[in-house]
Amino acid sequence: MDNDTIDQIIDRHEGRAGSLIHVLMEIQSKNHWIPREALAKVSQKLGVPFTRVMQIATFYKTFSLTPQGHHEVHVCTGTSCHIRGSQRVLDKIQSLLGIRAGETDSNSKFSLAKGNCLGCCTLGPEIVVDGRHYARMTPEKAEEVLKKYN
Repeated sequence: MDNDTIDQIIDRHEGRAGSLIHVLMEIQSKNHWIPREALAKVSQKLGVPFTRVMQIATFYKTFSLTPQGHHEVHVCTGTSCHIRGSQRVLDKIQSLLGIRAGETDSNSKFSLAKGNCLGCCTLGPEIVVDGRHYARMTPEKAEEVLKKYN
């Protein structure tokens, strides 16, 4: 992410230190991750100590300090989804994308994550792609969903 873009984001928030989280959210949204250089620039421009910027960036799960794919795929592996077959869904998605949970593919198209409860226990197994929930997943349905993002 270039310095001009970061400057524009900070300027939209009038350079207020209190807008730190909003500035980081915009950078994350545009870039799909926040490079260390961007954190340093935000620290300098907002007058917030770098340690505080890092504290915020590492505390909230919404921020990533490593490159993420353009499409983020989350697979619920909580108890309810697990009982209904989420491991088979996860295995299929890992096979289709060629990556394991916690990884991003080589062309930065997809990132894959797994985690407990995504909020729809009665509709599991569930996956979420770019914030859109897909319920009652099977390996075959998961393949169809991912085709929409290719």
